[in-house]
Amino acid sequence: MASKNFTILCLIFLMSLSIFTSNVMAVSPKCEEESKEGNCANDKHKALSLKVIAIVSILVTSIIGVCLPLVTRCVKAFSPQKNLFLIVKAFSAGIILGTGFMHVLPDSFEMLSSSCLPDFPWHFFPFSGLLAMFSAIVTMMIDSIATSVTNNKKGLHVAAINANGDEEKAGDDKLEHEKSLSRYRVIAMVLELGIIVHSIVIGLSLGVSNNPCTIKGLVAALCFHQMFEGMGLGGCILQADYKFIKKTIMVFFFAVTTPAGIAVGILLSNSYKENSPKALVTTGLLNASSAGLLIYMALVDLLAADFMGPKLQGSIKLQLKSYVAVFLGACGMSVLAIWA
Repeated sequence: MASKNFTILCLIFLMSLSIFTSNVMAVSPKCEEESKEGNCANDKHKALSLKVIAIVSILVTSIIGVCLPLVTRCVKAFSPQKNLFLIVKAFSAGIILGTGFMHVLPDSFEMLSSSCLPDFPWHFFPFSGLLAMFSAIVTMMIDSIATSVTNNKKGLHVAAINANGDEEKAGDDKLEHEKSLSRYRVIAMVLELGIIVHSIVIGLSLGVSNNPCTIKGLVAALCFHQMFEGMGLGGCILQADYKFIKKTIMVFFFAVTTPAGIAVGILLSNSYKENSPKALVTTGLLNASSAGLLIYMALVDLLAADFMGPKLQGSIKLQLKSYVAVFLGACGMSVLAIWA
């Protein structure tokens, strides 16, 4: 099946990222002695306690966020056909959009313009913007091709042509349902991939830090972020109508990725130098690619798909409520940028 092949490709991609990020231990002499951020000195013992708290709290909030849409599917008001579901989904999409624009992409620009990197080529060209742009284009390509392959394997395109002339309305409705279901499944998989990539990066960044002030801000921000980003992903998983096993796998990977990144960061905290050139370049490029993917998914697959759909197009009042939800989600993540 196309969905299985796509999942395998995603795993290969993530393995490649792991191999690529294995060489980030080199230390830059001119940045090696940086041990303070502002007026808050590094404290390894206190930082370790905060990291353990971070692992537990982020894991719990991630599970709550991603599972909430799934366990409320039996509640009539939260079913995908209801207005409230669309409004909450719009809010979650605003969270994901804000994450890409206000957290991941700025972090990439900051890392790739660091004084720890040589002037050429990093200070002569905006590599973060370039990679984010290409990432969005590649995501669109994967999105489009995966949808086409899935539909072709199920014979939905051929069925659509035949249905125009001689199929009854009931058959047309079933065909549209199958096409929508295939689309939702591709969206859920691509979104999960993007979230996993940047969750690895933010988890690792928190795990290697020994600055308590930095960690405190990140823990609060990441709990909020994981909760509502999980709700957005959970809504997509719900609409994809996966079987229980696949739902469980997707929930598991979303929930454990950031805590696992923190745990790996703790193990590497003695040797990993976050200001080394290789670490800055690797993390910066990963952040840029993740930002492009998240921005594309939020705007195209989550927001545009719903706002241009028949339900929202048929109600200006519902559109306005959903727009308010989008702005609230995006503004919420923007405010968090003050601390993390």
